[in-house]
Amino acid sequence: MHTILVTGASSGIGALTCRALADAGHTVWAGMRATAGRNAAAAQDAAAHPGGRIRPLELDVTDAASVRAAALRVLTETPDLDVVVHNAGHMALGPAEAFSVEEVGHLFDVNVLGTQRLNRELLPHLRARGEALLLWVGSSSTRGGTPPFLGPYFAAKAAMDALAVSYAAELIRFGVDTCIVVPGPFTSGTQHFPNAGRAADVQRAAAYDDLYGRLQEEVPARLATLEPSWADVATVAAAIAEVVDRPAGDRPFRVHVDPTDDGSEVVSAVADRMRVEMFRRLGLTDLLPGHPAPAARAH
Repeated sequence: MHTILVTGASSGIGALTCRALADAGHTVWAGMRATAGRNAAAAQDAAAHPGGRIRPLELDVTDAASVRAAALRVLTETPDLDVVVHNAGHMALGPAEAFSVEEVGHLFDVNVLGTQRLNRELLPHLRARGEALLLWVGSSSTRGGTPPFLGPYFAAKAAMDALAVSYAAELIRFGVDTCIVVPGPFTSGTQHFPNAGRAADVQRAAAYDDLYGRLQEEVPARLATLEPSWADVATVAAAIAEVVDRPAGDRPFRVHVDPTDDGSEVVSAVADRMRVEMFRRLGLTDLLPGHPAPAARAH
């Protein structure tokens, strides 16, 4: 069984993932903000999950002190930590122009820099283990169909994907697997769209109304029409649990869970194949998934 830290675990994919992993017998740290405040109920629900395998953890990925304190607690109480699930994220809806530089920076802080803060705290431990997993929850928007008025969020998720790809090659010789799980645009079962941020500059946003009407507000509903009736965001959590349960070194590099079939899987397959070809030309095929780490690797 694994010991796992999941970020952004107060609701949606994060909360569902914690439950799926706990039900599979793993010990799970459910990282979330304000465990004694607005997320107190979510923290209590997590702790009350049958089996007692979920531990609520105060964790704000945008705050270095919070990340450091959370990492210290996890490693002190469960030094066998071997899986990190980067799930924390935030969406924003509106014309890209309407968002200030600071607002776009906040989206990158949550979706990209938060993963870097946590990696900086936990990777020395994971590398020393000689066997671990970094699992990144991405977005089909990185390479699939991208409707308008979600630009800053899409840019942040694309940056996170690029960072994950680079980490994969840099960690494989330490025995740290990488997997990017790519959900499609699920519009129900999470608070992703309902809690989406809006630009503070409402005048800039309103300037688009004459030509685009209510389109920026209609994007979630239009995406919902593409979802088949059987679409269930819990399948993302199930896919994550399946990846975790796979043997070390035999985990897939990328897993798509996209009932809308927005094309991301097709484009990602080409991009990942080009990456493999580049590594082959550079003589670095040992840095690709599916290749064993060097025999001299310390455990």
